[in-house]
Amino acid sequence: MAGGRGRGAATLTAVAVVLAWLVVGGIAGPYAGRLSDVATNDNAAFLPADAEATQAQDLAADFVARPTTPALVVYARSTGITGADRERAVADSARFAQVKGVAGPLPPPIPSQDGQALQVVVPIDDAEGEQIGRVVDELRSIAGGDRDGLTVDVAGPAGLLADLIEVFSAIDGPLLLVTLVVVLIILLVVYRSPVLWVFPLLAAGMSYALASVFVYQLAEHDVIKLNGQAQGILTVLVFGAGTDYALLLIARYREELHRHERPWDAMRTAWRGAAPAIAASGATVIVSLLCLLLSSLNSNRALGPVAAIGIAATLLVMLTFLPALLVLGGRWAFWPRTPRVDLADPQVEHGLWARIARFVARRARVVWLTTAVVLALLTLGLTQLGATSLGQSELFTNRTDSVAGQEVIAREQTAGEVARVAQGVAGVSTVRPVTQRDQAGPPNPDAPPLVVDGRVQLEATLTDPPDGDAAEQTIRDLREAVHRVPAADAVVGGFTAIDVDTSDASTRDRNVIIPVVLVVITVILALLLRALVAPVLLIATVVLSFLATLGLCALIFTYLLDFPGVDASFPLFAFVFLVALGIDYNIFLMSRVREESARRGTRAGVLAGLTVTGGVITSAGIVLAATFSALAVLPLVVLVELGVAVAVGVLLDTIVVRSLLVPALSYDIGPAVWWPSRLSRSARDDAEVAHGR
Repeated sequence: MAGGRGRGAATLTAVAVVLAWLVVGGIAGPYAGRLSDVATNDNAAFLPADAEATQAQDLAADFVARPTTPALVVYARSTGITGADRERAVADSARFAQVKGVAGPLPPPIPSQDGQALQVVVPIDDAEGEQIGRVVDELRSIAGGDRDGLTVDVAGPAGLLADLIEVFSAIDGPLLLVTLVVVLIILLVVYRSPVLWVFPLLAAGMSYALASVFVYQLAEHDVIKLNGQAQGILTVLVFGAGTDYALLLIARYREELHRHERPWDAMRTAWRGAAPAIAASGATVIVSLLCLLLSSLNSNRALGPVAAIGIAATLLVMLTFLPALLVLGGRWAFWPRTPRVDLADPQVEHGLWARIARFVARRARVVWLTTAVVLALLTLGLTQLGATSLGQSELFTNRTDSVAGQEVIAREQTAGEVARVAQGVAGVSTVRPVTQRDQAGPPNPDAPPLVVDGRVQLEATLTDPPDGDAAEQTIRDLREAVHRVPAADAVVGGFTAIDVDTSDASTRDRNVIIPVVLVVITVILALLLRALVAPVLLIATVVLSFLATLGLCALIFTYLLDFPGVDASFPLFAFVFLVALGIDYNIFLMSRVREESARRGTRAGVLAGLTVTGGVITSAGIVLAATFSALAVLPLVVLVELGVAVAVGVLLDTIVVRSLLVPALSYDIGPAVWWPSRLSRSARDDAEVAHGR
């Protein structure tokens, strides 16, 4: 009778938890498709907050009646611009001025020095905000497509921003759909069950909905800055990490169903065994991501709390909603591979991993030395990574309209390259002051400079393409020169200066944040494992894996994908995600190894932990690698590079580091790996395991 009441109470509790979460999902669900409404993808969302380019941009706003972002409409003909081409550009210019959001009147088309191009400058009112994409679309519609050998492109800062907004608009649709399909396929392969895949996928969807409602509210009230980059990473991170946590809990639940008759009892034991590792894993990722708040880049600071909220929501759902679903599903959820109560040792079900464990035991020192050397050799690929960052016209994996137009502009500047040096700075072709512009037409070279609050704005034209290394060096030289002018208080901004400041800020962030993340993760591992040696070894292996990943990715980017370089933010993002997520698998392994070591001894515990967690951790790694690979849906080089890096790094961690390097190293060291805890002084004779007795 008491047993029946116990089962009834357990079922009612599970039902109540599920119903409560379904109510939450009903409220939060609609917000998952509305994050783009509160995302900000203008320059302010990415620029360093206190950079010189930002200061220059703020000061430049005082020289115009209303702040604008220029679109550059470029007409180019390789055989030379014709009279009909000029007439077309003039007629288009008149129509551009009538578009809502364009700050007219417009100057006449500007011819290139080689006579092969015309350029129309179309200033767009900054008040349009995210609607700048609509304005640029109208400009492109008016300009029409290429015709009779004349190419027409809308480029410049406005064209680039419009293309970015279009790319990020795919996050709520294609990226989310691809992520769901990838997770679904892998779950079907892993579980080979027509039912079980529903539970982790439903829980991951609930996690995304819960995270979305918090991110939406915080972004709407300007507590955090959400941009398309952070939104895209949030999507794959929640589904990837959520599925990982689900796989770990379900695997432990399946083990306990072999030992307990009632699903509630099996889940209670499984939860107690798996929850600490899952919580420690989530805490590691959350704290690592929050370290991005130390960044000087707005885009990095936006990503930190957004992704941390995603992981926190995922932890909450996976440790409450998912267990309740599984309890209600009972054993039938695993059909046709239904676990029965047979009190079998869980290691019996893992034949492949049992063989790997025996191999590690026989050749422990050879295994860890060999894998360490292989990873070290992969780090040699870092020489191909390149020290240069991507220019703004190299952000896309495809050739957008803004990129095509920018290439024409760059060719104009190269063709008109002059020998003289302005103000003693090499790389500057012309320098002229901004004058009063009350009417359409080119500025009057004899007009006096416009003075605002005692300041004069100078426009410098560079001889090199604006997003190349040479132009960036010119900006640095120019700043050095003007900063030496006494009492001038001069600042240098503009398109190229933004790239320079972003690159410098990324270098500073990398040097500050990486050491902080390493210290934080080491502390969390020490608390979880109650040891000092094991955490240091785990950190060392993950860092080695990270460097090997960068080396391998450098070869992939250079020789397979033919990317022009890496974005300035790539090394830091890659480190935070690879180390925080890579350490997860070691947490899953070593927390179970510690549990088994307390019963069996360290070396036997290593083999048992590797055997029972091998399959589930490998599956989790494949899920995370596949979900981050979904970032390739977005045609942005930085997100494709991050997706490739995380996929490669996670697979290295799960297949090499966690399967071979860490177990072999721990086995070779023996009980001392738990120093200074009591477990390191265990009286159990681990030598028996080494000799097969």
